[in-house]
Amino acid sequence: MSAAAGTAVAVAPARVRPSTAERVRTWSPALVVLVLGVGLWEGLVRGLSVERFLLPAPSAILETLWEGRSELFGAGWFTFTEALGGFVVGSVMAVATAIVLARWRRVATAVMPFAIAMNAVPIIAFAPITNQWFGPLEKTSKMAIAGILVFFPVLVNTLRGLTSVHPASIELMRSYAAGEIEIFRRVRLPSSLPFLFTALKVGTVLAMIGAVVGEYFLSSQEALGFQIRNSAALFQFETAWAAITVASIFGIAFYAAVALVERLTMGWHHSTRVGE
Repeated sequence: MSAAAGTAVAVAPARVRPSTAERVRTWSPALVVLVLGVGLWEGLVRGLSVERFLLPAPSAILETLWEGRSELFGAGWFTFTEALGGFVVGSVMAVATAIVLARWRRVATAVMPFAIAMNAVPIIAFAPITNQWFGPLEKTSKMAIAGILVFFPVLVNTLRGLTSVHPASIELMRSYAAGEIEIFRRVRLPSSLPFLFTALKVGTVLAMIGAVVGEYFLSSQEALGFQIRNSAALFQFETAWAAITVASIFGIAFYAAVALVERLTMGWHHSTRVGE
């Protein structure tokens, strides 16, 4: 490929990092909604004398969370490792499949209808099956469920990104005698990154859901799903809600970590500057 090809790439403008005041203005609405929502929840539960088995008060949930923080966050970490394993395996397999399907379009045309049909199967139906395959007390059975949930959105979004390149960009690369590998490396893969990271951020939430759902069908007592199911069965509803809160905390942290990687690796793309 000639050196002239490199001159066709435009230099991205320097990013202007938002000030602290701008960040506060960006996040203030969400924080206000959170505070008002929790306050309304607390007020309605106390004002209407809602039974604890229907909906405990946030103050009672937070108190239980603090008292059992060691056990609950230990269970949360156990479940998070399952979600992370499934996320990694599902994402890697999805990206590899998307690259193959983007390279050979006829294969994609034949395979995608079956992929969509499989994605329509409720994930809860896979849990007993994966438990039989890998063992109900093994982490791999929950990783399999998380991986299945992550696979399809990452596959579809990555494939869309790989195939949504402007035809003029492909023609420009071919005019410089670039081969398919070079086109994939310099055009298709960079263009697919916004689609990929969008799917990965969705996948973090799906992975946590898959891991927790899988733990409802026979799991280690260290698992967060077991804590939720067992606490609800024993009418310890504050503990069950505290465990759900821990799952949310790990899910948000997982999402934020992927979003941070996106911001660090894609500073050149305008999508990372939205709201700045």
